[in-house]
Amino acid sequence: MDELRIAVATGNDAADIAAIYAPYVKDTAITFEYEAPSAQEMSARIGRVSATSPWLIARDAAGAALGYAYANSYYGRAAYAWCVETSIYVARDARGQGVGTTLYQELERSLAAQGILNLYACVTITSIPDARLDNGSVAFHERRGYHEIGRFPNCGYKFGRWYDTVWMERDLGEHVIAQPAVQPFPQVRAALGL
Repeated sequence: MDELRIAVATGNDAADIAAIYAPYVKDTAITFEYEAPSAQEMSARIGRVSATSPWLIARDAAGAALGYAYANSYYGRAAYAWCVETSIYVARDARGQGVGTTLYQELERSLAAQGILNLYACVTITSIPDARLDNGSVAFHERRGYHEIGRFPNCGYKFGRWYDTVWMERDLGEHVIAQPAVQPFPQVRAALGL
């Protein structure tokens, strides 16, 4: 996509991010939330995540929001400091144009700069045809180098049916005995030019 701009999201982006996310909540089983969060709630989420991890937004040359991606702490225990759960949502009319790939590349660059090693994604999956889920997220993550590490059958109930999830993983760096500490995203942001 021409002139795609990736920036660190702030509370000022919350309304655009909420608008991108709402159709996924209302119309798909990609997320298991039942109610789309308000811009105010999305602003609070951005604030919580951004204290330690990147939350990025993609905009076109005219400033229209096309998608967002972020990484969230994995379970909050000290020994998991090198692990994050990644999430990505692309505006429905911007899918298939490289927005998601560009967002994830920048997210991964940011996470590597922090010293993050393990990327996890929890992805809804179906084995039967479903108008609300096409398994495209699994294929997207596989193209990004993720592989399945676990399956949870019938763990999410939405739209009157049960859905499975798979956990997918991608190693981002080398695991060593004297592992350097992870740096909070605000400390590495300037060096990344974000």
